[in-house]
Amino acid sequence: MTNPDDLKQLAPTGKLRGGVVVSPAASAFFAIKDGRGVVRGVTVDLLSGFAQSLKLPFVMQVFDNSGQVTDAVAAGECDIAFMPRDPAREAKVDFGPAYYFISSTYLVPAGSRIQTIDEVNRPGVRIVAISNTTTARSARRTAPNASVAEVPSVDLMTEMAGKGQGDAFALSHDSFAGLLPKLPGARVLSGHFQQTGISVAVPKGRVGAHRLASSLLEDAKKSGLVRRALDAAGFRDAEAAPPA
Repeated sequence: MTNPDDLKQLAPTGKLRGGVVVSPAASAFFAIKDGRGVVRGVTVDLLSGFAQSLKLPFVMQVFDNSGQVTDAVAAGECDIAFMPRDPAREAKVDFGPAYYFISSTYLVPAGSRIQTIDEVNRPGVRIVAISNTTTARSARRTAPNASVAEVPSVDLMTEMAGKGQGDAFALSHDSFAGLLPKLPGARVLSGHFQQTGISVAVPKGRVGAHRLASSLLEDAKKSGLVRRALDAAGFRDAEAAPPA
């Protein structure tokens, strides 16, 4: 049975305001807008499932990148969201468990001579990453000899990659699967420069909210909600994080 005080901390407005990040192509983290403008994806299914479990209305808040949703949760404008976990975000929000673990790498455009991740870390190489994200921070840290330009959305990154406006484009492996068909000749480099969990997050200092959000996610793993959400989004081969 849900503790009423925990529920009040998690959803102070009486509605569950859940943050979702959209992209031109779906991933185990990114949602997409379909032809009718309906937002669909793994995080949508998880958050709406949480709301149903709590018997609360679900209010979906849509963002262009994970930095934006982090700031919204930190400000208390969004009650709960999922995002890649890193130390910079841990200073802003409180994290619970992960539902999935991602590995980040680079896409290189058609005609590129870059063959490995190590070759990205060279003077003159232009990395493009999404603003205020774990991946952008990791790219700066692991490729200090290259330059890193940050853009606000995957839409703009995809456009830049198609025009060759950059040498290496940083995202997670699963995100590139949906983008490659839009970028003829582009390649995804093997290996990774970052691995992190996609974890549930709530505003900092709300102990009851953290406890309830963590419990909801663990229940979602055990009930099969996480597995069903991944399958429905087309990621049947994606391995869900195990229950705690």
